Amino acid sequence: MTASTATPITYLPGEDVARICADLPVVDIVHDTLLAFRRGEAGLTPEAALRWTTPTGAAARSLILPGWSGDHYGCKIINASLGNHRFGLPRAAGLIVLNDPETARPVCVMEGGLVSALRTAGVSVAAVRAARGLDGVTGASFLGCGRQAQVHLDLLAAACPALAEVVLYDQDAARAREFAAAWGASHPGIAVTVAETAREAVGRTALTIAVTTTTEPYVELDWLPAGATFVNVSLDDAAESLLLGCDRLYVDNWDLVAEDDHRLLGKLARAGRVTAPDTAPPENGRTVDADLPTLLSEGPATPVAPHERVVINPFGMGVHDIAVAAAVHARALEQGVGIALPR
Repeated sequence: MTASTATPITYLPGEDVARICADLPVVDIVHDTLLAFRRGEAGLTPEAALRWTTPTGAAARSLILPGWSGDHYGCKIINASLGNHRFGLPRAAGLIVLNDPETARPVCVMEGGLVSALRTAGVSVAAVRAARGLDGVTGASFLGCGRQAQVHLDLLAAACPALAEVVLYDQDAARAREFAAAWGASHPGIAVTVAETAREAVGRTALTIAVTTTTEPYVELDWLPAGATFVNVSLDDAAESLLLGCDRLYVDNWDLVAEDDHRLLGKLARAGRVTAPDTAPPENGRTVDADLPTLLSEGPATPVAPHERVVINPFGMGVHDIAVAAAVHARALEQGVGIALPR
């Protein structure tokens, strides 16, 4: 694309983004972007973070994640407040800006909350597919019943032909029951139940996806059944015993882990107790088995045994937002949708 000075900026509101995303192969886009990242054909730069406490006492933050994929350049601005549920709002919302590769002028701005949730879920599904495969996934447990759970469940149900059971847990039991009723009604072939505790939910299926807002790790190694996979999407659910004691540990990008000082895995890396892939394990610690670009391109270094416990810890790479948003923008241009904003 090449923008002239007279070309307006296209704005894609949430309803347009949602309609286009319904037909996008998000898991494949994420998969291909991870492979492109490994080849040096996609990349990201350090994110910027602004954190504050809202007037009502909730923790809030604004993240800016620049990235590029192929000839697409842009950034995601994703904001979140842990108090939004009190106002009937999703925890996170934001915008994605795409830039012209020649002039660097913005050419498209779109609602970014759904794209952010979709790319996150796409990474989870692509990683589980690479580590263990999806055909054998018959049950999945979810810790947290917000937007991320909804998007993850929808992608997982579409990707796992044998999925027959979903177990939900949320600290707000009424919210979990409401979520179970709504999602179960739209997927009558899948049994959806609510667990009384997080530990019960983790123990009932071989796949758990954590999508909470916690900042206190609590899921211990012995909660997981033999052969289970734990996807640590919200980053602070897995306790030290799980991160250090699991049989396989995969991250999306080691640099993101090593630079982080908020999440437990980043703290363990800074303390020298978790080290990069292909390094010697530290005393009383471990190495990361592989990053996701390597896992997706080469598979596990050795086959994952049926009894092994696997942890997938995706910090979140802005490059995926740009790749998915670029696909949304391309379809919007084909369909002639969007609002023209004058410069």
